[in-house]
Amino acid sequence: MSKQENNMRFLKIVFVGLLLCVNLVIAQPSWANKDFTKGADYTEVTQALNQLLQVKNTPEEAGYTPEQFQHRLAQLQSQKTILETAKKRAQCRNETGKTIGVYASDGGKTPSELYFLATGQITDDDWDCDGFYLPAGSQVVLSPNTPVQELTEPITVKFVDGTQSIAKTNPTTGVIELNIEPAHILKAGESNGLIPTLSQADIDTQIPNPELID
Repeated sequence: MSKQENNMRFLKIVFVGLLLCVNLVIAQPSWANKDFTKGADYTEVTQALNQLLQVKNTPEEAGYTPEQFQHRLAQLQSQKTILETAKKRAQCRNETGKTIGVYASDGGKTPSELYFLATGQITDDDWDCDGFYLPAGSQVVLSPNTPVQELTEPITVKFVDGTQSIAKTNPTTGVIELNIEPAHILKAGESNGLIPTLSQADIDTQIPNPELID
């Protein structure tokens, strides 16, 4: 091989090496810390919190009792804290003892869709898990320190970005409990047909999606 050919080969190697270095600098790896304060959820939460604080001295004029005002204030402050401190995408953990429906998207590359998560599993943080699907007939506690309710229609409970949400079954009562109060509760009639009508028996027949836990 001639000296000129050796020089050309060396230059090609150097060029490829430089390209790799540039890609590493520009492209953030999937495990890099996330900043959820630049998203739509943070804008929505901060606007709602600012509006609520404007009526803190006269909450009844906004339709709140003092107790309801304090509850809503604590809810929004908790959501704001999650958005400001979360370092990875929202994840859903299933500790119900049965398969559960979750709404998730592949790292924001796809729209949120209904998937199925096996018991004992947690969605991978390459995915963005928006929340859980709860069928009619479920007995649930949607937030700590709230009473049990039996659902008369299916709902989807959604959380803000970065939330580490857990749905678990109380071993004594058999009630499904959530560790964090949802940011939104959507009913079938409010979702333009996006919420299907599935029973728990229907969900039990579904094959859990393995891609959620890769």
